[in-house]
Amino acid sequence: MAKVLGMGNALVDIITQIENDEILKNFGLPKGSMTLVDLNTSNFIHSETTGMPKSKASGGSAANTIHGLAHLGVETGFVGSVGDDDMGRFFKKDMQVNKIAPLLFRTLSETGRAMALISSDSERTFATYLGAAVDLTSDDISHDLFEGYDYFYVEGYLVQNRELIEKSMRLASNAGQKVCLDLASYNIVEENVAFFKTLISKYVDILFANEEEIKALTGKTPEDGAAEIKELVGTVVIKMGAEGSFCVTDKGMVRIGVRPAKAIDTTGAGDMYASGFIYGHMNGLDEETCGKMGAILAGRVIEMIGAKMDESDWENLRREIKSLQD
Repeated sequence: MAKVLGMGNALVDIITQIENDEILKNFGLPKGSMTLVDLNTSNFIHSETTGMPKSKASGGSAANTIHGLAHLGVETGFVGSVGDDDMGRFFKKDMQVNKIAPLLFRTLSETGRAMALISSDSERTFATYLGAAVDLTSDDISHDLFEGYDYFYVEGYLVQNRELIEKSMRLASNAGQKVCLDLASYNIVEENVAFFKTLISKYVDILFANEEEIKALTGKTPEDGAAEIKELVGTVVIKMGAEGSFCVTDKGMVRIGVRPAKAIDTTGAGDMYASGFIYGHMNGLDEETCGKMGAILAGRVIEMIGAKMDESDWENLRREIKSLQD
C-alpha cells in the first residue's frame, strides 16, 4: 500500500467545552475561526476557562489526518517542530503510540498549542499559539524527508512561512508524490488568495476546502468556486458539513451524502474526511466511494469530544471502510 507523509503545525489541542458564545466575544474570537494568539493570550484563555470540561490531545490539522490514515493501516510519517518540553514529548509519544514516524525538529520555543473552544451547537473556535511550530523552516527540509512516500499531505496553515510550504510542495512533486492540500481556515485564505492559487496551479493534485474557504479563495458559491479552481488542479473536494460534500474532477461533479450522526463537537471532522478520501484514492477507488469513506470517519468523530477516537471505534470504522472497499 502507498505511504503518506504529512506536514503541518505540531500542536497540542486543549479542547474546552464553553458555557456560551459570549465567552468568544469576550476573547475577541470570531466563532468558527482560527485566530493566532501570543503565549500570554493563550495562557489567559486557558485560565479564564478553568472549571469547564477539558481534554488534551496531539493535534494540528495535518497531524489529525495522518492519525486517521495510520488507524486505517497506512504507513505514515509526520514532519513538524516542537519544543524541548513536556508538551513536545507528549506530542512525539502520541505519534509513536499511533505508529506514525515522528520526523520532528526541536527548538527552544515552547510547543505550540491550540485552545479549541467548543460551543453548544458543536461549532469549534480555535485560539492558536504556534510556538515552536513556526520554527520549522525551509532550511530544515530536504529531499531525503520525502523518500519512500507516495502521497504528501500539507495543511494551509503553513502559509505563514511561504518559503517552507512552497519548497515542501516542490520537493514532494519532484519526488513523484501526489500532493494534497487542505486550505485550513477561511480567514487564512482571505489573506493569501494569490499565493494559494499559485501553489495549487503548480503543485497540488487534490485540494480540500470547506464552503467558506472556497468562497474566500474565489468569491463564488461552492459549486462555482470549485469549477473555477478545477481549472488549476486535478481534483477539488468541497466539504459542506451537514449538507455532505462534493468532488469535481475531469469527469464532472459527484455529490456525497453524510453518515447520520448526532454532532457534539466538529473538531477534526474535515481532517478525518481527508483521511478517508485519501485512503480510498490510494486504493484506486472512484471519487464517490472515496467521499463516502471520508463521510464515515467524519460522521463518527463529531459524535465525541476532540479529534481522536478509541480503538474500539476504529475497529468498527475499519469494518465499514472494508465493506465499501469490497
